[in-house]
Amino acid sequence: MEASMAAFLTVIISVLIGAASAATYTNHTVGGSSGWFFNATTNTSSANYSTWAASQTFYLGDYLIFSTTTNQTVIQTYNSTTYISCNADESSDNDTLIFNSGATEFDQPLTISIPLVKVGSNFFLSDAGDGAQCQQGMRFDIKVGQGSGLPPSLNQPPPPLYTPPPVAEPPPVFQGSGGGQGERIHNGGRRVANGVFGAAVIWLGLIYLGLGLGLIF
Repeated sequence: MEASMAAFLTVIISVLIGAASAATYTNHTVGGSSGWFFNATTNTSSANYSTWAASQTFYLGDYLIFSTTTNQTVIQTYNSTTYISCNADESSDNDTLIFNSGATEFDQPLTISIPLVKVGSNFFLSDAGDGAQCQQGMRFDIKVGQGSGLPPSLNQPPPPLYTPPPVAEPPPVFQGSGGGQGERIHNGGRRVANGVFGAAVIWLGLIYLGLGLGLIF
């Protein structure tokens, strides 16, 4: 009985450890201590990036950390043609991302962190020097596995497209001259007032006349 319980606990602990390990995401420093650099004098990259990538295991939610300078570029693509040609000019926004800091000077330190958000083949390259860096080894491809899936921070739906609020229709404008509706209402009101005033004057005149006649007779 005790042996069975011990075996059961061992299985439970193994499952828990496996679940904890699967939920752990990894930051991969590209090229290890060599970083992401190209030596223009020797026309070589500072590491064999394909060999480095082959020594790693990648899952959704992991990050690639590029420790580099502005002398290199960092391009991520899902397009094998772009990768093979070492040229991102013909790629589309849907399959290729170009990362930079916006710096306009060379030899500026730069660290770029790229999350892995798509299962399958992911390609990375530097197309600086019109693709010369890529052709001389500044590229690698990886296979990204499902793992634990994307963490919540990387699994948010895109924000909804902006929709401008409806424009309220302006109230009707009455014309102040030229026989418009405003003038007709105004004049109509004045005519009614004048009519009432005139009728009152006539009645007062008749009453006064009647009183006068009564006094005479």
